[in-house]
Amino acid sequence: MRRQAFTLVELLVVIAIIGMLVGLLLPAVQQAREAARQMQCSNNLKQIGLASLNHESTFKYLPTGGWTAFWTGDPDMAFGLTQPGGWAYSLLPSMEQQALWALGQDGVEDINATQENNASTRAQSPINVFLCPSRRANKLYPYKGVKLCNMASTSQVGKNDYAGNSADGNSFPSGMSQNSPSTNAGGKNIQPNSNNKGVIFSKSQVQLGEIRDGTSNTLLVGEKYVQPEHYETGLTTGDDLTQFQGADDDSLRRTNVQPVQDRSQFNNGTVFGSVHAGSFGTALCDGSVQRISYSIDLTTFTNFGRRADGQVMTLAL
Repeated sequence: MRRQAFTLVELLVVIAIIGMLVGLLLPAVQQAREAARQMQCSNNLKQIGLASLNHESTFKYLPTGGWTAFWTGDPDMAFGLTQPGGWAYSLLPSMEQQALWALGQDGVEDINATQENNASTRAQSPINVFLCPSRRANKLYPYKGVKLCNMASTSQVGKNDYAGNSADGNSFPSGMSQNSPSTNAGGKNIQPNSNNKGVIFSKSQVQLGEIRDGTSNTLLVGEKYVQPEHYETGLTTGDDLTQFQGADDDSLRRTNVQPVQDRSQFNNGTVFGSVHAGSFGTALCDGSVQRISYSIDLTTFTNFGRRADGQVMTLAL
């Protein structure tokens, strides 16, 4: 009896069909994975929003933006106006990271080598909730910024893919450049910018009652734009410092400029944005999470960042 076998033509046809099916399946798998990563990113923002409200419930104001870019968190400086570290540092106790927040605490406000070394250790502790899984992994990245006033030199730090809403900018105190005093006593004398219309900025201490446009109509924290070729280099504006430093474009972004999706050859440390297609994630001041289109009307987005300009906007997404 003769055995039936595939001819060469039939075999090639089968291989072509399998290849075509695989080609159709891979994009669907990639889309499913990206949808899961985007959901995790939104969950990160939800946790940040809830932690911010827990902070507000305890201290009666939202987390501060810290002092300036030349400072990081200090547990001996408590919260609010006296805290040099940024909003991410102030949220640690509300995110079950009390031990990390208190690292190096000795009850003395003066900066010493022990505090500097512990601040460096803290900076080298990446926090998963501060990282968008579509952009980068939860690991250490090169530190390319200047030496901070209250942190020992380090070559690697954790990153933060989210930024606080400083509305029209003015993240630094009025009449002051990015230069800072080099002591905690001098840093305490920095005066907050009373003209800032956002909710998180240098030496901010914004109460929910001050958000007169409504907490559900005002941005709290959103994904920040980062240049793709520098996700892992630390060599781009707005992503060269630590996850816990004070007011700077690493931790604060503006709403009076159009948000954009991450793109090559575009270096901008002022804008919100993300790696996700079509829209980026935000946490509002009521703790809810909302995705915002990159094509949002700029006037709408500007008012979305201002806490009390009387222009209550309904987002058409």
